[in-house]
Amino acid sequence: MLDLLDYRRRMSQLYQTVREANGDPTACAAFRSERDDLFHTHSQSALDTAQKAAFTGLPYYAYDPAYRVIARVNSDVEPETLYVELGEDGNFAYRRIGRATFELPTGKGALSLFWITGYGGGVFLPFGDSTNNQTTYGGGRYLYDTIKGADLGTTSEEIVLDFNYAYNPSCAYNPRWVCPLSPPENRLTFPIMAGENI
Repeated sequence: MLDLLDYRRRMSQLYQTVREANGDPTACAAFRSERDDLFHTHSQSALDTAQKAAFTGLPYYAYDPAYRVIARVNSDVEPETLYVELGEDGNFAYRRIGRATFELPTGKGALSLFWITGYGGGVFLPFGDSTNNQTTYGGGRYLYDTIKGADLGTTSEEIVLDFNYAYNPSCAYNPRWVCPLSPPENRLTFPIMAGENI
């Protein structure tokens, strides 16, 4: 368990650096380099031993500042709780807590924000877009999972949506993982050509 603690601590530190950089693209390059190192060497990597041996780095779109926006959060939403069966890990429950509306070069959209209802909780933001099954993982990507340190920055009324940090869930790398994927309400009809791809 201490190795999992170490992995989460290191990821949290990476995201803290990103928040402090406030959109500086050099922070993204450093983030990606350190994330590659964690994937390649850490015992808690989503990759198995054979995948680590062949690993040469995660694929990404080039950093594009136009895919970083500050979105207002509307908290006047139906607080529905969604459930996902995760096999041996049991049920995963997350409750809708808000909706963020934004505009990117490829379209206008809105994404629901969720709160993981397990002990300690955390913000969770999975999403899909029209690049899925084309240049990105078919099940969609994550932008926030604060339990695991993925936190780009929020206030009580706004959230940073920097899609340059969008990343694949663990199940994209190896079928031994079972992941909660994007619910229908968070599947965008336009492409988001930023962040991790395949």
